[in-house]
Amino acid sequence: MRPLEGITVLDFSTLLPGPMATLLLAEAGAEVIKIERPERGEEMRSYAPTWGKDSVNFALLNRGKKSLALDLKNPADRARLDPLIARADIVMEQFRPGVMARLGLDYEALSRKNPRIIYCAITGYGQTGPKRDVAGHDLNYIGDAGLLALSMGDPAHPVVPPALIADIAGGAYPAVMNIMFALMQRERTGRGCRLDVAMTDNLFPFMYWAIGDGLAAGAWPGNGTAMVCGGTPRYRLYPTSDGKVVAAAPIEQKFWEEFCELIGLDKELRDDRRDMAATTGRVAEIIRSQPAEVWRQRFTGRDCCCSIVADIRQALDDPHFKARGLFDHVLVNEAGARMPALPVPVAPEFRAAPSEAQSAPMLGAHNSEFKA
Repeated sequence: MRPLEGITVLDFSTLLPGPMATLLLAEAGAEVIKIERPERGEEMRSYAPTWGKDSVNFALLNRGKKSLALDLKNPADRARLDPLIARADIVMEQFRPGVMARLGLDYEALSRKNPRIIYCAITGYGQTGPKRDVAGHDLNYIGDAGLLALSMGDPAHPVVPPALIADIAGGAYPAVMNIMFALMQRERTGRGCRLDVAMTDNLFPFMYWAIGDGLAAGAWPGNGTAMVCGGTPRYRLYPTSDGKVVAAAPIEQKFWEEFCELIGLDKELRDDRRDMAATTGRVAEIIRSQPAEVWRQRFTGRDCCCSIVADIRQALDDPHFKARGLFDHVLVNEAGARMPALPVPVAPEFRAAPSEAQSAPMLGAHNSEFKA
């Protein structure tokens, strides 16, 4: 039995943060009922590329869920939600503050019908504060929190991070964590609660070291100047002669000494405290003198915390991830096409067996199951 079997989730969210959170809940056994607008469904269904009828992004994020197509502005359609609200454990939404209240679906209204309901609202800036109504996306949130400024590349050619940090790490994951806390609290009190998950708020723990440096020592880190942002030769990306990149992270002294030996760094430059720029420049020169495969072979089996940066295709084919069964779960679409399901951070003990192929729901596929 999976840990969340018997738990019902009403999911009003779209795009990434909420759907990722409810995907984790579904993987752990919860019944997730996705509430979508009729005809078009949620926005993510229309994204390219498609995989079958809908977007592959939608398929990856919504497997194992049910779809109920309702016009929330229509009182008759909203009335169809009443039986579900009466038995729901969790409500997930990510509208701007006030939208659900105008529909009569805010926490106060739902908790009067079901005091045990746990209501989780994910927004960019939270339900209170001067920015509560400001529109934004991931890039805005990491920019406002100061995270982007720590490592965004040359200002003349700034780099957009490859991960949607605020959406997933600041939104989806904290939502799931706090829902679990709320379920435990409800066991003791018998009552649910409202959760205000602000993606921007939840970015500050990622900068604990930068906040500590600034507040305790007045050493506020700049763009790429801190250790974990490439400001030291011991934590840096070094291009190879064939256009690939070495990810070098020999921070501790024992790893640094091993690294220096393996690349043949000049003895006088190994104490990087003397002239960090000179050491960095020489390491870069040495790494650039050989192709990636030479460095891969040299680093293999040695304790130096160095690797060759893999592209996503190489990562999907990595024997290590395959051995751990990371891509064993299967996603299937309405035409019968199959692909590996998106790996999620739910322990294998809590998930369905990999042999049980899952699919994302067709729009309104479960309307007949849920009648007023």
